[in-house]
Amino acid sequence: MTDTHDILALIDDMADQLRRRLPIDARTVMVGIHTGGVWIARILHEKLDIQEPLGVLDISFYRDDFTRIGINPQVRPSHLPFSLDGRHIILIDDVLHTGRTIRAAMNELFDYGRPASITLAVLIKRDGRELPIEANVVALSMSLGANEQVKLCGPEPLALEVRNVT
Repeated sequence: MTDTHDILALIDDMADQLRRRLPIDARTVMVGIHTGGVWIARILHEKLDIQEPLGVLDISFYRDDFTRIGINPQVRPSHLPFSLDGRHIILIDDVLHTGRTIRAAMNELFDYGRPASITLAVLIKRDGRELPIEANVVALSMSLGANEQVKLCGPEPLALEVRNVT
């Protein structure tokens, strides 16, 4: 089932929340988590006029659940074309569910340097957290059943898909 939410309007809301939350200056960088987080980050990066290039994380090797989900056969390298030391990072993901993806992303970020701060912005926050991780910026909160999953499809056009996973 495809969700009818206006994704671009949700991303506009994320941009507004980010502008209110922190100053966007020379110390600010944005990093998107592959793949959906990168799709959203590309749009936000332009809307917020961040001067540094967009960073991309592929957290596949930092996951703690390989035995359950298997190794992703299309692991892509992360690309962080800037120093993280003392920077304010805006970390972007599409869906915050268990918190494990964000934990893995932060582990990888700290392997590259010591940021001054990390602000987590997500398109969708859903129930089912397994780790004590919460987003600072959320465009949409969803309550789904145990057998339901929400996925961002894209990149053109961006759309939400809610489906049963049994």
